[in-house]
Amino acid sequence: MSVRIDNNAKSAAEAAAPTPERWAAIVTGVGPVLLLGALLWHPPIPGRLPDDAAVAEAAAADLTRWGLAHFAAVLASAAIAVAFVAVREYLRVHGDRRPSALGLGAVVIGSVLYAVLPGLEFVHIAAHETGADMEAAQAALREWFLTFLVGGSLVFLLGCAAFAVAVMRTRPLGGKLDGVVAGALIVFALARLVPIGAVQFYVQSAAALLALLPLAVGMWGRTKTPRS
Repeated sequence: MSVRIDNNAKSAAEAAAPTPERWAAIVTGVGPVLLLGALLWHPPIPGRLPDDAAVAEAAAADLTRWGLAHFAAVLASAAIAVAFVAVREYLRVHGDRRPSALGLGAVVIGSVLYAVLPGLEFVHIAAHETGADMEAAQAALREWFLTFLVGGSLVFLLGCAAFAVAVMRTRPLGGKLDGVVAGALIVFALARLVPIGAVQFYVQSAAALLALLPLAVGMWGRTKTPRS
């Protein structure tokens, strides 16, 4: 009787222990949640970007929130890149070889370039501390902002398109949800190309959730299947 209890306790402990698949699922789910939190925390700028006056006004209203929100955006961009590393492995296990491997490099590069954008926005804090004109500082960085926005978003789009192809080929979720995920990946990337605040902040974060959370659930479901 005691042996059976011990065996049951051991099995329960093994089932609850973290596994690579569970860590991959957690990482994949955390990425879009962090992105959502960072973009919702960002002061709302619904119009066309970059809007020098609106951005300077939003930054001046609460410099602490401005700085922390952009720091969170950098972390979220990194988390998204790590999530795609986990997704690449998940798709590889389901038979994908080339598309997601090629797409991963593009997604990581695009995420790095996109992370430069919140870094540029710290210019407002520097301008405030030195007594410079915040709107003029934003205007001076406009061309660089657009360069990183468009360049990084185009590379990210190529990567997401490759992942969408991999999802549709391997069908890891086994149903119509694969098409939803593939479509959301494309919308996620396209939203970065649209220089409108509402699209950047809200459409992008919603598409990221729709693209990555089902994959995270699928990864977690793999941990329930007995191992050989």
